[in-house]
Amino acid sequence: MINGTELKKAIISGANNILKHKTVVDDLNIFPVPDGDTGTNMSMTIGSAVRELEKYGGSSAAEAAHLAAEAMLRGARGNSGVILSILFRGLAKGTEGLDSVSAEDMVNAFGLGVESAYKAVMKPTEGTILTVARVACEKGRAAAQSSDDTAAVWQAVCDGAGEALSHTPELLPVLKRAGVVDAGGKGLCLIFEGMLSVFREGVVIQPENEEKEEAAGGKTDDFFRNAAAEFDQDIHYTYCTEFIIGRNPDCKKDPADLRKFLETMGDCVLVVDDDEIIKVHVHTEDPGNALEAGLAFGQLLTVKVDNMKEQHRRAEEENQAARKAAASTPEPAPAEPAGAVGFVAVAAGEGLKTLFTDLGCAQVVSGGQTMNPSTEDLAAAVRATPAKTVLILPNNKNIILAAEQVIPLVKDRKVIVLPTRTIPQGLSAMLAYNPDTAVEANTVTMMEAASGVDTGTVT
Repeated sequence: MINGTELKKAIISGANNILKHKTVVDDLNIFPVPDGDTGTNMSMTIGSAVRELEKYGGSSAAEAAHLAAEAMLRGARGNSGVILSILFRGLAKGTEGLDSVSAEDMVNAFGLGVESAYKAVMKPTEGTILTVARVACEKGRAAAQSSDDTAAVWQAVCDGAGEALSHTPELLPVLKRAGVVDAGGKGLCLIFEGMLSVFREGVVIQPENEEKEEAAGGKTDDFFRNAAAEFDQDIHYTYCTEFIIGRNPDCKKDPADLRKFLETMGDCVLVVDDDEIIKVHVHTEDPGNALEAGLAFGQLLTVKVDNMKEQHRRAEEENQAARKAAASTPEPAPAEPAGAVGFVAVAAGEGLKTLFTDLGCAQVVSGGQTMNPSTEDLAAAVRATPAKTVLILPNNKNIILAAEQVIPLVKDRKVIVLPTRTIPQGLSAMLAYNPDTAVEANTVTMMEAASGVDTGTVT
């Protein structure tokens, strides 16, 4: 049996697990909008539950589930975050009044959440987080018929989720064309796996260091072209509109009517009715009209409106510019490794290229967030650097793995990858370089300088 203390730990562990891997989930994000934020949205949504649960000192499973669900609904971000909050709302509903719950109680409660999630989505699409959640619960229920061991049942939940995730490209053609699995489904798998760590071993996964790994089918040039084509074909509305309504107790209107109205003016409609609040998500051309409709039910507590087409246009322009620059730049000619140390950096735009060149980089490869250079591009730049030891600064998390593959390819000089994740980190590392110090000491000093830099972007 699972009490409130264990359930609290399990939810926190699940939240920590997706937090550790959120960039991997972001890199899979292509449906319904290729905006690279599913992992972030899901992490922030369940993170809202963590903040509430950390204050909870009781031992009731029902109370812990209720606190988590309420916090997640209020903190839900994006389509995936709202669906995740609905799943946990099912957990709260299915465990009402129970101080301890069995594994069967858990999967049945999540099953209520799955049913609610399918009903909440205007046009449920298979091959998404919905499919992964449904299959996971089906496998869990089947396992609970023959075992009352929580770890065994939850292992079946995780296995079912993973199996369903692997089949998402077969169910959703846009995923298959881009060579990825569903981002929301991957996020849910990570949360379930984090919970399993507590049920099986009593270990809460810790969030300190985000693991460096490449998403299967990460963001390549083909990825963005496929995403852009799908976006242009299927996305008809400009504004992603999210808001929370503080319900007017005197209002007798049915939130289902709000959903019906929103369905006439947009898509990706979600209306989640709670006791005191209503959470709304819609893609529309008229966010003002959507907000006005919401006001009929009470006060607007929070409002978030994003121009998805503008976000996509900027990303595609950046991608095209980087692609054009890469196409017009001839491959550098190989050079004899005469000097001691040389540098290769990755950057987009003439201004940044000049900065890195002025700081001592022999080669600057065109690339960045929306166009990752290939391993061969980086290897060619290394070969063109006249040094016996060449340090590569990827300056983007998605380029680190490609840079590391250069090491076994280049035989006539030593290659070291400094895993810089942003342009400011790369610049800081170059500023810390001391030509009078040994390479080994320099790599330590340069990475210390890079790791001390926190980077934010405005899009």
